[in-house]
Amino acid sequence: MNQPYINPFRGFGVALVTPFKENGEVDYDALRRLVEMQVENGVDFLCVLGTTAETPTLSRQERLAIRQTVVLATDHRIPLLLGAGGNNTQAICDELESDDLEGFQGVLIVCPFYNKPSQEGLFQHFMAISRASHLPIVIYNIPGRTGVNLDEKTLCRIVESAPNVVAIKEAAGKLEQIDRFVKATPPRFEVLCGDDALAYDALKDGATGVISVVGNAYPKLFGEMVHQTIKRNYIVAERINQQLQDFYKLMMLEGNPAGIKCLLKKLGLSENKLRLPLVPVSPLTSSLIDLAAHTLDSADK
Repeated sequence: MNQPYINPFRGFGVALVTPFKENGEVDYDALRRLVEMQVENGVDFLCVLGTTAETPTLSRQERLAIRQTVVLATDHRIPLLLGAGGNNTQAICDELESDDLEGFQGVLIVCPFYNKPSQEGLFQHFMAISRASHLPIVIYNIPGRTGVNLDEKTLCRIVESAPNVVAIKEAAGKLEQIDRFVKATPPRFEVLCGDDALAYDALKDGATGVISVVGNAYPKLFGEMVHQTIKRNYIVAERINQQLQDFYKLMMLEGNPAGIKCLLKKLGLSENKLRLPLVPVSPLTSSLIDLAAHTLDSADK
């Protein structure tokens, strides 16, 4: 079968937060500012309405408005990856077939959560979505949130059977699994790292890109690390990676996106507001984030 699809999501990607006002409404002005900051600081692509965006707490109307806001703000300057997954296969297919996805270059489809399908169920899920989507598909494997882990045999079956499945965002937190996926899949298929802490090593190991959380706050610095690693300028890349080590841990200490929203507030980029069941980080973690930000700022000076 001829393969007309390519992966447009390489290099440095950011999983955008959804900024909220103090009254809990979506802050579209802050969202536009965050998007512009990302573009101006060299992000290669953006992931919209993923985990970091608190997507399960957004209404259908809010999701549509966020999509439109980001499309208009980027103005075709970079590729956009739309989070469009869920645990109801038919509902996802219906949306992919009926929604206006103009402005997006691909869809991110998470492994179904809560249902805990078998490997055969995962295969059939992604095959159904492949038939429904006219856009390239990036699989999102994050077993810590979904309760199910896609294995390399199933991934290879999907890739062999679905030409529009072009990449995987691998976020199991295991470098060895990234390595297995890179080695097991054909050259036309690409692996993206979904863990900031593993990004440097994953890129050295054959991943072609990263979808970052901390990049929301430090796009220039994290992006430089990614791009220098891809260029094999490892001395420069490792130095930057060491500068960001504290943030990798702190962003996940009390869950994502609580950590990054705390950091964005400290940097004056958005309010530290989340929607239940998520809550802001504790005062202790907040103070640690503040210290790490101050230390990084002092080092840059």
